[in-house]
Amino acid sequence: MNYLILAETEFFALINGAGNGNNMEAAYNGFVESVISLCYGNGNSADAAIAMAYAENELQHHHTLYEDSENSVNLFVRKALSFIRKMQKHAAADHIQVPPLSAIRTSTNNTTENPASPLQWTGNAIDLVELIYGINEMGC
Repeated sequence: MNYLILAETEFFALINGAGNGNNMEAAYNGFVESVISLCYGNGNSADAAIAMAYAENELQHHHTLYEDSENSVNLFVRKALSFIRKMQKHAAADHIQVPPLSAIRTSTNNTTENPASPLQWTGNAIDLVELIYGINEMGC
């Protein structure tokens, strides 16, 4: 995996002073498309995370962020940094997996008992309503 893939875009070339800044909007849009295709393409998500972490580090410590001037390059560096951070959070949230519930196993000596169900509600109706309300409020 080429972890420099995002740093080798036209956007990075322009913010580092190569070429004129007239194409900054188009270069930024190309950078955004590269990030999205890296995250949601058929590639490895771990490789995408490494490439985005590298790009975030390069943007976070870009010299234009430490200059007093408010030029367009500074604005685009900040926009790209914000986008990378949001995509990292979004990609991490997409890959959270919950293991499936498994049946509770009984001892091997006692085979006449039915195994207990993996999930059994033992509370009352009010607890159930509060649980459902909480899940709804969390947006799940």
